[in-house]
Parts: sequence; C-alpha cells; structure tokens
Amino acid sequence: MKKFPLENRAVALPLAGVVVTWWAFMLAQIIDIFTPPQQYSTNGMPIADATLHPSIYVFFAGILATAICSLIGQSWAIKARATSDANAALARSAHRFANLMVILSLAAGVIFVIGTFMGAFNSYSGRSENLVVRLVDVYIPILLGTAMVVWVLLRAFVTREHERNEDGTKARMSETQKALTLGYVVPILATAFAIIFGLVVYDITRTTLQVWVWVIIVLIVAFGVVAGTRFAAKAKSAKAEAPKPRTALAAGATVLNFVLSIVFGGVVGIMAFAYGSSAVQKLQTWSAPPVDCKDMDCQSIPVLKPITWQWLIEDAAPAKVLILLAVVGVYFTITERNRQAK
Repeated sequence: MKKFPLENRAVALPLAGVVVTWWAFMLAQIIDIFTPPQQYSTNGMPIADATLHPSIYVFFAGILATAICSLIGQSWAIKARATSDANAALARSAHRFANLMVILSLAAGVIFVIGTFMGAFNSYSGRSENLVVRLVDVYIPILLGTAMVVWVLLRAFVTREHERNEDGTKARMSETQKALTLGYVVPILATAFAIIFGLVVYDITRTTLQVWVWVIIVLIVAFGVVAGTRFAAKAKSAKAEAPKPRTALAAGATVLNFVLSIVFGGVVGIMAFAYGSSAVQKLQTWSAPPVDCKDMDCQSIPVLKPITWQWLIEDAAPAKVLILLAVVGVYFTITERNRQAK
C-alpha cells in the first residue's frame, strides 16, 4: 500500500462513501416504484391500510455509508498527521476534508430524521393504521437516525482519541470529556424525545397537535438546549491542556483552491443526485384502468418501464458520469495541490 499512502486513502474513502450513497438513493427510488401506493375509492376514502416502505431504510443505509467512510477517513488522516514521514500538507487537507464530510453526514442524518417526522403527519389520516406499519415506517427510522447522529458526533469530535495508561490500556474519560459528551448528546436526545412525544400524541388523538402539546414539545427541546449548554460551559471552564505546536496557516490561495474544490464537488454532486433521480422517475409509468372499472379496478398503479439503451445513454449515463466527476475531481484537486516535491 506504499504506492497509495494513508493520507491519500483518507481522501478517497469518504468520496467512495458518496458513490455508495448515490447508488443507495437510486435503489431506494426504484423500490418506491414497486411499493403499492395508497388506494382510494371514488368518494375519496382510503380502501386499504398503508403498506410498508422499505426504501426508507435504503436511504438511511446510504447516509450511514458516507458517515462511516468519513469517520474512517478522519482516523486515517489523524494517523497520517502523526506519522513523521507522511505528506504533512496533504494530511492536513485530508483531515479538513474528512471533517467536512462528517459534518455533511450529520446534516444529512438530521434532515432524514426531521423529514421522517414531518412526513408522518397527515399521511395516515382517514383510516385505522396498523401499529406495526407505523412503528417500522416512522418510529424506528427516527430512532436509527438519531442514534447515527449521536454516534457519529461523539466518534468524530469527542471520543476519537483516548489517552493510554502506562500498561497500554485505555484511560477512563475525564470529567471534562464526560461534560463535553453530555453537552453534545443531551440536546439531540431531548429533541428526539420531543419529536417522538409529538408523534405519539398525534397517533393517539388522530388530530392536529394542539397548542399545549406544541408548548410541551418546545419545553422539552429548550430543556435539552439549556442542559447541553450547561455541560458545554463546564467543559469549557475546565483547565485546558497545553496546546500542541501547530504549523503556520496555509496561504490564502491554497485555502481558496480548497474551498473551490469542495464547491465544485458539492455542485456536481447535487447535479448527479438530481439527474439520477430524474432518470429513475422516467422509468415509472401508470397503468390505465378499464373504462367500465369499479372501485379498486379504477386505481392506476405504478409500473416500471423496460430499460432501453436510449434510457441508459441519455438519462442514466450522464448521472453516473457526474458522480464520478465529482469524486474524482475532488480527489485530484486535493491530492495534486498538496503533492510533495520530489
């Protein structure tokens, strides 16, 4: 692996995670096409209970893939910076890039949780919902998303490095580390608890949340924020250790190029996801019900069109090329800019 140094791998792995996420998102949308939609009678009443949506777990798996790859890339970058023979400039850039990818993964996890929460309202109105469907489609994804955000946050910025005892075993967390951990975790867990509380009330009453319920939800979130702030202040007021010597800040042009490479990757990546989603949607069509239909027979159902060479070349291929351009472009702009002079 000497030809592919650790700092290079630290840049490449999070980008590989983005590719996995892209494929997961495309697969999830294809699964949605095969998921039967809610059927309604001619008077607008739901005919049957809602079905499970396994695609939500594929979406979550895609987000988790980038998060895990970013965490591993971050640990590799930290190890590369501690290695005397590593490319210091590239190792620093890899560390900053891995941190950015971790933050983007956290943002995606938060959006996943909030999107699942907001999508749960009014999506089951007018029918008695199966409790198992509600748990699998809503509550479990929210719990998984919250757990991922907490784990990634702690793993990336709190517990990634532990001091060692003289015998080589891991040292216990100090009071400062414990306070810092609680400062991160308490607001997130309080918000998740408030979200689940609101959904439980909504499921029980089957009505729009009343004002007092929203007051309780906001109160729980406020309590979490205040408690988290208190723990964070405790960690901040602790006696700081002597900082390690740091090299001088990079030149302005280097920082600008780094930012531009990230912007390039972000814009092209968004285009790849958008065009990929559009390509998948073009595979979906709707059946035509017979003229003399009644009730269920009058429902149009989604049907997957056959895959043609025209679709592969005109719709699918551009999206695949864009995601490759994004990851390859970011990788080379980071590694080439920090290449060591021979």
